[in-house]
Amino acid sequence: MKQLFKQVFNSQKHLIRLILPLVTVILAASLFAVPAFATGVNQIPNLTAGNNTWVLDQGEVISRLNEGKINSAFEDLAKQTGKEVRIVTVRRLDYGETPESFTKELFEKWFPTKEAQANETLLVIDTVTNGTAIITGDQVKPMLTDSIAESIATETVSVPLRDGNKYNQAFLDASDRLVAVLSGKPDPGPPQIADNVQVEGTFKKAEETNQGNATAWVVGLLIAATVIPMATYYIYQINQPSSNG
Repeated sequence: MKQLFKQVFNSQKHLIRLILPLVTVILAASLFAVPAFATGVNQIPNLTAGNNTWVLDQGEVISRLNEGKINSAFEDLAKQTGKEVRIVTVRRLDYGETPESFTKELFEKWFPTKEAQANETLLVIDTVTNGTAIITGDQVKPMLTDSIAESIATETVSVPLRDGNKYNQAFLDASDRLVAVLSGKPDPGPPQIADNVQVEGTFKKAEETNQGNATAWVVGLLIAATVIPMATYYIYQINQPSSNG
């Protein structure tokens, strides 16, 4: 029996030597995966003079077809009115960053002077939280007032997102409204919300579910790595022959 427990104990020690490095790797991946995908303003490329990219979809939520439609609409708007609109999507913001602070920093990075900012509008969304923010230049505000801009960010964009993360619809609706207002046409207003509209679901995204599963595995392995050797050692000790025997 003593020999059997020694074999068990030795095999458990070998198993723990294999598990602990795995636990360390998983734990490290869990801790550092989030910042690796975070986006700061410094990671957004500079906007060169004459740049005709109106949509920067780093969150990869807009189809190529609809991105082309929005680019075309904004390019026509710029040619006809001199007013420029850009949409930026990011997957995740840096820790401590908000959509508002990120948008302000990016606006000032792309358009560093009041003169450069005057005819510009920037709409940003963080696709992890679906947080949105919009900022406009001084020459834009008489047409695209702060209340209209806020409505576009919190209603025109957000309503389709609450109804099943419909990003393409959200940005097509936003671009239509922005183009109409900045072209001097009447504001079509936010989307109509039916009384029976579905409240935002509580289902987690696949990314959140996967992260939760990874965390559960880490916790389970850590517990196993702690409990198994303790239990094995305890069993081994109680089955040791008495020194007086």
